[in-house]
Amino acid sequence: MSPSVALFVWFVLLVGLLWLDPAKDRGTSVALWIPVIWMFIIGTRLPSQWFGGQMGQAAQALEEGNPLDRTISSALILLAFGIMMSRSFKWDVFLVRNLSLTAFLGFALLSVLWSDYPFVAFKRWFRDLGNYLVMLVAVSDPNPLEAVRAILRRLCYLLIPLCILTIKYYPGISKQYDMWTGLASYSGVTTSKNMLGVVCLISGLFFFWDILTRWPGRKERRTRRILLVNIAFIAMTLWLLNMSDSATSRVCLVLGCLVIAAVHTKTARNHPALLKRLIPAGICAYVVLAFGFGFDISAEIARLVGRNPNLTDRTRIWLFLLGMNTNSLLGTGYESFWLGPRLQWFWRSAGLGRINEAHNGYLEIYLNLGLTGLTLLLGFLVTGYRTICEKLTTSKLASLAVGFWTVLLFYSVTEAGFRSGLMWLTFLLGTLTVSGHVRNQEQRLGKFSAVEETERRQLPPLEPVVPER
Repeated sequence: MSPSVALFVWFVLLVGLLWLDPAKDRGTSVALWIPVIWMFIIGTRLPSQWFGGQMGQAAQALEEGNPLDRTISSALILLAFGIMMSRSFKWDVFLVRNLSLTAFLGFALLSVLWSDYPFVAFKRWFRDLGNYLVMLVAVSDPNPLEAVRAILRRLCYLLIPLCILTIKYYPGISKQYDMWTGLASYSGVTTSKNMLGVVCLISGLFFFWDILTRWPGRKERRTRRILLVNIAFIAMTLWLLNMSDSATSRVCLVLGCLVIAAVHTKTARNHPALLKRLIPAGICAYVVLAFGFGFDISAEIARLVGRNPNLTDRTRIWLFLLGMNTNSLLGTGYESFWLGPRLQWFWRSAGLGRINEAHNGYLEIYLNLGLTGLTLLLGFLVTGYRTICEKLTTSKLASLAVGFWTVLLFYSVTEAGFRSGLMWLTFLLGTLTVSGHVRNQEQRLGKFSAVEETERRQLPPLEPVVPER
């Protein structure tokens, strides 16, 4: 089959799948395509790169950006904002009930003042603000559960078959070669093999969760068709994950599936507090063993999956960055560390290649926002986890959200998981939607109770019934 014919077949199958999708809920809003398009762009390549732009990491390009990319992202942000205004979204209530997130974003905006490139930092802050505005389209949807399902399913329908198509028929855009060793790696329609691993990680977690939540109704004809589609996409996802050769995504996929499966066990349903404490206990044990006793768990896991114990030079990157003596309290300013002379000096002196990330989410936040920003981020993660755990036994979406929450924490040990990437967006989609769904339920119950109370007061008093003699 020629590449042109394969591309045509893929397009026909995609349209047919979206049109005849057995999981399609006709009650979902057309506005949900906005977060789908936003996440597709973040998860693949920028519009300028799709239209022939360079994939390189030139320092000047990192600072200036691209007019086409800014135009498209600004248009999506304005559309999302317009939808929120049409739905009469209560911004003040959302900001107050998410104080930790508000404080983190506020401090990130404030850090523009001490950045070496304040205008660039502000543009990046405004661009990343779109992540939250776009996710609020799902939060404000009348049916948040189906909204999240529709967004992630459509995203996987777009990404997974397209990555397979490019790997099989378009190696020119799906295969990359290491500049030092010359070894080939597959990236599909993403920008690297690690990003392809993230796509597979999100797809695997979503379809695994969707199978578990729909399994009780497997005797229904529609549910059986949905399960068959899910199984087919899991098979394609695992094939792609093997092609990506991303060890971090493999380990995180296993971990996330175990967490989601644990939530759906009978023990977890009967004792939700046990699971609520078990996950933080596991994280604390990891931190104590790694930093208290010097037992490098990451290195041991790397050995098990056939990787270098130094995590492919990541430990060298971390030591070099920590030795650069940045402002430990405030950082260098929002998304300002990898810019200008500092970036050029790193490329010349570190001997680690032309990278522009720390390959550690916590270190990345520390370099840009210091200990203050890192503390605020951890506060948002803690409050988000508490909100998710409140609905573990009553909301199907909570099990997916806790899976993404756990994966994000471990994924960020070796990758910049808190930057504006697909992993961070998916975490926001799950956490903010669960939080908004909880609040919407409380508000609806409160209004219903008030109406009932008003009607009760307006009713005339019941007169005693006198029996006839």
